[in-house]
Amino acid sequence: MRNHRRRVPLTVGLAFAALGALTACGGGPFDQGDDPQGKSAQPPRATGRSAPAAGTGDAPDRDDGALRGRTIVLDPGHNGGNARNPAAINRQVDIGNGRKECDTTGTETKAGYPEHAFTWDVSKRLERLLKERGAKVVLTRPDDTGVGPCINERAEIGNRAGADAALSIHADGASASSHGFHIIEPVAVKGFNAKAVPASQRLGRAIRDGYREGTGVPYSNYRGTEALDPRDDLGGLNLSRVPKVFIECGNMKHAGDAAKLSSAPFRQKIAESLLDGLRRYFS
Repeated sequence: MRNHRRRVPLTVGLAFAALGALTACGGGPFDQGDDPQGKSAQPPRATGRSAPAAGTGDAPDRDDGALRGRTIVLDPGHNGGNARNPAAINRQVDIGNGRKECDTTGTETKAGYPEHAFTWDVSKRLERLLKERGAKVVLTRPDDTGVGPCINERAEIGNRAGADAALSIHADGASASSHGFHIIEPVAVKGFNAKAVPASQRLGRAIRDGYREGTGVPYSNYRGTEALDPRDDLGGLNLSRVPKVFIECGNMKHAGDAAKLSSAPFRQKIAESLLDGLRRYFS
């Protein structure tokens, strides 16, 4: 999820040419993949809970009813039609403390597996798991062929739903030596998200712990501290009045991460781990 500030060319021809080098999630001065902090990946803190061993493919056995009746908004980053509609996604929108592009195209692996397809697939898998446990699920987009919605609209979908939690799912596009996952947490923007920030921080830690234990993916070696990265430049977080975080599930430009993110069985494991993170939050 890098380079949100980069504009897509305003001609359709150039937009198609840009598909080979899609902009990734995130962006701006906070998201430079070639500026690693030099911190090695950290193991999760002990939680006292049992967890499936990474790589087993088993869903966490924690169906204690914590998710039943909860409204969960899943926000699959980007969209499959964005690259063909540069004028629409380059439109500036208010993000609470400034203005930013409506949306971006996302990143892709070296082999061409796009972030928008990854986020859609994981979100649909997670939606299925949540509904099986009695949760109400709202997706911010209905398919992977449309355009947008804009980042401010994605936040408003969660607000209108009165979501108990909202999760924006992404994959990063940092330098090839950068690897691991991280959670992006909101910073209080007065008049917008301040009341939801404490709950968002609890949500972020629960998602982090569930994801690390369930997938075995290490903490990011290039962003955040113990995989937690507070930011105030993302409209999806700035404008959310409900608890919300982003997860960068791995770096699509790193060969090892890309191999995992491109694997359907591993994407199922990602969905199961995110399910466990949400269950931890509500328990």
